[in-house]
Amino acid sequence: METIKVNEKEFKIIKLLGKGKGGYSYLVSYDKEKYVVKQIHHEPCEYYQFGNKIEAELSDYNKLYSTGIRMPKMLDIDMKNERILKEFIEGYTIYELALEDKVRPSYIKQIKNMCEILYPLNINIDYFPTNFIVSNELLWYIDYECNDYMEEWNFENWGIKYWSKTPELIEYYNKNKN
Repeated sequence: METIKVNEKEFKIIKLLGKGKGGYSYLVSYDKEKYVVKQIHHEPCEYYQFGNKIEAELSDYNKLYSTGIRMPKMLDIDMKNERILKEFIEGYTIYELALEDKVRPSYIKQIKNMCEILYPLNINIDYFPTNFIVSNELLWYIDYECNDYMEEWNFENWGIKYWSKTPELIEYYNKNKN
């Protein structure tokens, strides 16, 4: 079985959860507990410019954590190997739920409540539906990325396009289903 270390602590890799523009996220276990390890990657991204990704993750985490929005705790960070150990949130992504027409009005209300906290602080998060998990009917933002607020990239103008079976969501699904 494959393993991955975070600051010399070794975790068993259960499976790859997904790949984002900044890294790969793995479901891992240690002593019967589940966690997520994000391994930063340096693959090119044509629509996004990065500085130091691991420092940005830590800075974004601290900024978002201070807002009080629901997000997994960062449990450890391995700066040298560019790995982050996160609390694991069990549930389905909004992406999975949107594809099955199961996004409830309460989830939209919860994201709008997050926006009411973030917008006045000049913060946008990545509203793409793979970045949100529903666990026990509560919405969690499972990424740490945040940027300065821009109306073009807020939930109402961009994110909402992917939170139901819209042409944009179906196009994304068809491009990425393999």
